[in-house]
Amino acid sequence: MRRGTIAIVGRPNVGKSTLFNRIVGGKRAIVHGRPGVTRDRNFARAAWAGREFWLVDTGGWAAGDEGPLAEAIRRQVTLAIESADVIIFLVDARTGVHPADFEVAALLRPLSARVLVAANKVDEPTTDRLSHLEFHELGLGEPAPVSAGTGKGTGDLLDRAVALLPPTDTEAADADAIAVAVVGRPNVGKSSVMNRLLGEERSVVGPEAGTTRDAVDSPLRYHGMTLNFIDTAGLRKRSKVIDEVEFYSTLRTEKAVERADVCVLVVDAADGVHLQDIRVASEAWDRGTGLIVAVNKWDLVDEKDPNTAERGRAVVAERVPFLGAVPFVYVSALTGQRVRKILDLIVEVATDRTRRIPTAEVNRVLEGLRQRLQPPQRGGHDVKVLYGSQIGTAPPTFALVCNHPDAIPEAYQRFLLNGFREAWGFSGVPIRLKLRRKRGRQ
Repeated sequence: MRRGTIAIVGRPNVGKSTLFNRIVGGKRAIVHGRPGVTRDRNFARAAWAGREFWLVDTGGWAAGDEGPLAEAIRRQVTLAIESADVIIFLVDARTGVHPADFEVAALLRPLSARVLVAANKVDEPTTDRLSHLEFHELGLGEPAPVSAGTGKGTGDLLDRAVALLPPTDTEAADADAIAVAVVGRPNVGKSSVMNRLLGEERSVVGPEAGTTRDAVDSPLRYHGMTLNFIDTAGLRKRSKVIDEVEFYSTLRTEKAVERADVCVLVVDAADGVHLQDIRVASEAWDRGTGLIVAVNKWDLVDEKDPNTAERGRAVVAERVPFLGAVPFVYVSALTGQRVRKILDLIVEVATDRTRRIPTAEVNRVLEGLRQRLQPPQRGGHDVKVLYGSQIGTAPPTFALVCNHPDAIPEAYQRFLLNGFREAWGFSGVPIRLKLRRKRGRQ
């Protein structure tokens, strides 16, 4: 049984993102005085009065703007309205009824049974009274006075909104959902890849770099599992992040990687892997996040033979050794070539990330590795790896008991890690080793 969905719509800069943040209890959407900062639908789980639901923030509906980006935003708002069970139509009580409000009202009037008008920025009794008088002419019922900034009236608004949600059985929280961060430099096709995966245009796609600014959560059911995609703003070198909105977006991208189980790094087939891509991949790997590299625009590579992809991956792995353990998938968001393979890899990587190896199996593989290569000796003393066991998952973590753990060099630790990968796979998953000293007499 699905959760209900509540969408917040309205013209630019009426406070939709502020209300969104107020309801979800954190700064999930970018809030800025400049109109048009929110461009995509921004999803988040929320709850009120015992009901869980998806809350959707949308870009501002701009009247009279015929540009391609404005048209794309209007298409996004329309999609949000079509998929929502309840729509909160937010207007600005300080500025009064605006021509764009009438445009949105006309769009919503056929759905009036599930529309609530909320007059925002109501902080004084006089404004409260004016908001009720003025916005009746939208023809969508009694406006609810609220202040998203202070929280005034938002509880009453949510009471009304939740009452309109369709009845549903009590749902257990989907704790098994796989959080997937889709990251990469601007204009490599992250949103296009995700739109292909989701089967609809959930993220605004434009020819100019950086059309995605917010991190947008989009859930997808796949083979009985929930994949929660986070499409993120394109990452740029910090020296190039001058605009404060770009800066906030970069921070949001990094937070998205922090909360992800699997990170899909999208790179451009023509441009290859840049230093910025390596930095993002390294951050994800160091945090213990699963990693997949999706090489997009593969259809534009002219000279291809069966070994082109493998040679390219070998070159990258030579520069950045840990990427040798990461699956690469060569896709085209334009044609759909191999894009669905990304979903299979996400499930495989996420499954391996939580996989447990029995202790007997760990020690069987460890004994084979010791027979192939003993750790180097130190100062005439034998250095031994005695036994091991898995002590954690996400990422898989193994404790190895040694008589002199401080004498095990990094090169030998890499040998053991490579042996574990050879035995158990763990493709796209970082593995941790913890060396512990044997207690008692040596």
